[in-house]
Amino acid sequence: MNSKHIFRTTRRGFITTSCAAISTYAPRFALADLTREKTRFQIACMTLPYSQFPLIRAIKGIKEAGFQYIAWGTTHRESDAEKSVPVMPIDGTESMAKELGKRCRDHGLEPVMMFSMIYPEHTGAIEKLTQRFKQASAAGIPQVLTFGHTEGGNRSRWIEVFKTLGPVARDLNVTLVVKQHGGETGTGKACAEIIREVNDPGIKVNYDAGNVMDYLNVDPLPDIVECASEIRSMCMKDHRNWPKDEDCAPGLGEIDHYRLLNTIAFTGMTVPLCCENIASPLLPRATTPEKIDAQAMRTRIFLETVIAGLHAAR
Repeated sequence: MNSKHIFRTTRRGFITTSCAAISTYAPRFALADLTREKTRFQIACMTLPYSQFPLIRAIKGIKEAGFQYIAWGTTHRESDAEKSVPVMPIDGTESMAKELGKRCRDHGLEPVMMFSMIYPEHTGAIEKLTQRFKQASAAGIPQVLTFGHTEGGNRSRWIEVFKTLGPVARDLNVTLVVKQHGGETGTGKACAEIIREVNDPGIKVNYDAGNVMDYLNVDPLPDIVECASEIRSMCMKDHRNWPKDEDCAPGLGEIDHYRLLNTIAFTGMTVPLCCENIASPLLPRATTPEKIDAQAMRTRIFLETVIAGLHAAR
């Protein structure tokens, strides 16, 4: 029997194999969960990969790469500035945020997430994150992203801050999502435990499989199961431990994105997938916006292919 025959399978066999994989990586899900409505994934590109170029070039490039959704990154090198400037300053007005949201939509892109650039344990975190919520609300952005320091995470302080912020976020029709970033909050399981103790629908999990593998060398496939019911978005990046330890674009690392996304492929919810790292492993960093455009397009096509396959197989 040759290798092609060994791996040849019928549609029914593929579905059986898929269900077996689900039982392995998602043991907490009931059988009813497997037949729920498809998740409405919003594949977005962050402006972050274009950080060495002006923000407007990022917006145009993301649209040209075929995306319908955009996520605001951190800073950009504007042509008339000596240093990088924030996409949206922490003290930026709601009018500024509204105008930037309109600018994105005028280019055919719907903004779905913005970086807060505020750690929950920061002094003044409640006031600063509240300001971010107001900006996001004015811009029509449904999610604000936060995470902890790579060397730790003050659990009791996080819970205190999140319990205060939950009602504020809900009042402004915003969700604060928390992703893994090393330290005590470096896994989905750890983040989910905090979110469940806070117990507020305004505070949920963002899953970053690349960070889980990078910072703690933890396999994200069983870890995502521990927080799947709390996930409302994902930061998309892959990771390789060999032949070089580095993050990279989804599909170019060691993480199986079919199994990863299958965990939340049938929630019936709308879940943004925000592409944070779209670089090629081992190769030099892209030095022109056109090369980043090509990386963005490749990443979008990969994720669309994975999602289409998972939804069709079920």
